[in-house]
Amino acid sequence: MSTAQPTKKNIRWLPLESNPEVLDKYVRDLGVPAPWRYADVMGLDEELLAFVPQPVHAVILLFPCTPKYEEFCKEERQRIDKDGQTVSSNIVFYPQTIANACGTMGVLHSIANNWARGGLLKLKEGGVIKNFLEKTVNLSPAERATALEEDTTLAAVHENHASTGQTATPDLADNVDLHFVCLVERDGHLYELDGNKPYPINHGPSSKDSFLFDAIKVAKKFVERDPENLNFSVIAATTAEEDDY
Repeated sequence: MSTAQPTKKNIRWLPLESNPEVLDKYVRDLGVPAPWRYADVMGLDEELLAFVPQPVHAVILLFPCTPKYEEFCKEERQRIDKDGQTVSSNIVFYPQTIANACGTMGVLHSIANNWARGGLLKLKEGGVIKNFLEKTVNLSPAERATALEEDTTLAAVHENHASTGQTATPDLADNVDLHFVCLVERDGHLYELDGNKPYPINHGPSSKDSFLFDAIKVAKKFVERDPENLNFSVIAATTAEEDDY
């Protein structure tokens, strides 16, 4: 997505393709070892969810940013600012201040929030992502955003993989009207992590066992807001072995 929270540096990246193969190669170069990988969710119906490799640790949703969605975000923020919400202190949230970086934000949120659990996700020592997370996990969200702007190593890995995939690579100056968000479960609640929003969004109770189905309920709401638009895709972050699917 071309929009991002304001930054004086006006940094732009090439967008990542919503493609599990691209994301898998990307995170390997970041220092995320197998069996962590990404898999397409082929449909939102319950019978199709049975084919999603388990366990699922995060869901990344790609969707179109339309006027209906922008109006919904405005109303959502007004409601939360008025009524408040509960957000676990264990959620790791990165604001997006780099235009077109929402693919990396989705990947970053999926990895950071599972790595921060401790023990679930082992990262390569000295790897790009482990160094970045260790440097930023205890910072404020604003400081994390600045650190990402200044991390030339991570930016270089992103650039290498933004030019791969099955679709034509857009020009750096192009505006992209598709956006990634990440859904994770933490401390008994499901959270939407969107770097273009001012804070995580709590979507209610969830658990490790029900997470995929709870996340798909949220994904369906995105689709229902623009039912005539077909530019939606859902990817699951899993630690299933490839032979399992």
